Amino acid sequence: MNPSLTPEQVQGLQAWTGRTDQLTDTATLAPARGLAATLDQAGEPHIDQAALPPLWHWLYFLPQAPHSQIGTDGHPRRGGFLPPVPLPRRMWAGSQLRWFTHNPLRLGQALERLSRVASVEHKQGRSGEMVFVKVEHTVRNLQGPALQEFHDIVYRHASPPGEPAPPGVPAETGAPWQREWLPDAVMLFRYSALTFNGHRIHYDRAYTMQEEGYPGLVVHGPLIATLLMELVREHAPERAVASFQFRAQRPTFDGRPLCVNGAPAPDGRSVRLWAQDADGFLTMSATAAFA
Repeated sequence: MNPSLTPEQVQGLQAWTGRTDQLTDTATLAPARGLAATLDQAGEPHIDQAALPPLWHWLYFLPQAPHSQIGTDGHPRRGGFLPPVPLPRRMWAGSQLRWFTHNPLRLGQALERLSRVASVEHKQGRSGEMVFVKVEHTVRNLQGPALQEFHDIVYRHASPPGEPAPPGVPAETGAPWQREWLPDAVMLFRYSALTFNGHRIHYDRAYTMQEEGYPGLVVHGPLIATLLMELVREHAPERAVASFQFRAQRPTFDGRPLCVNGAPAPDGRSVRLWAQDADGFLTMSATAAFA
C-alpha cells in the first residue's frame, strides 16, 4: 500500500498556487520543419511569416534544466516553478486553449510566455491518490496576447509491473473523419527530441516497463492531441480554430495502431474529436471550435 500525503504536505504543495514564471523564445523554423517531418507531411513550413499551426507552439518555451538537475524519470527534479509533488508518475492530463485569432502566432516572431500556477488539488480516484496541478500560460507576440492555455498535470503512484490496466471505455465508431497512425519508437523519440522532453517513459523501454509498470513506450499526450488537431487541419484547412480542449482518458503504447476520429457539429461551428487504441478503447477526447 502506497503511503498517503499528510495534510501538512498537501498544504505545503498548495502554497505554490499563484507562483509565476516568464520565458521568451523565437518561433524559429527548424522545430516546425522537424515536426512536419515527424508527421510525415509533404513540403515544409517557410519562414515568411507563415501562421504557426494550432498546437505547434508546444515546440517552443521548452524546459532546459541542467543535466545535474534531472531526476531518475528524466524530468527536471521537483520544485522550482512547479510544486515538488512526491508522487512518481507525472502525466499531461489535458489542456484548454483559446486563440486570439485576430493576432495569430507566426514563424519568425519573438514570443513571450507568462505562466502561473492556477491551482493545486489533492484527490482520491479509482487508481488511488492523485495531485492535480493546473497551470495557466499566456503567449504573447509584439502585437499582444495570441494564445491562452490551461495545462492540467496529474501526479499519481506508479502501478506495480504486471498490474492490469483499469477498464477502458469503448470508443465511438463510424466517424466521418478518420485517420490511422502507427506510433513507433522512432516517432516517439523524435517528438521527445523536438519538445526537449526527457521523460523516459517515451523512449526507455526497460525503465518504462520495469520502473513505471507500463507494457510499452507511452505515446505522448500532446502528440495525440496534435494528431487530432492535424485531422481538423486536413478536413477543414481554411477554417481558423478559436479554441481546443482535450482530456487524456487512457495511456496509448507504441507499436499498435492509433485511430484519430472527428465528427463535425451539424452547424459546422465545432468538431468532436477522439482517439481510439488498437483494442477499441477511448484514449483521448477533445473538442475544437472554429472562429
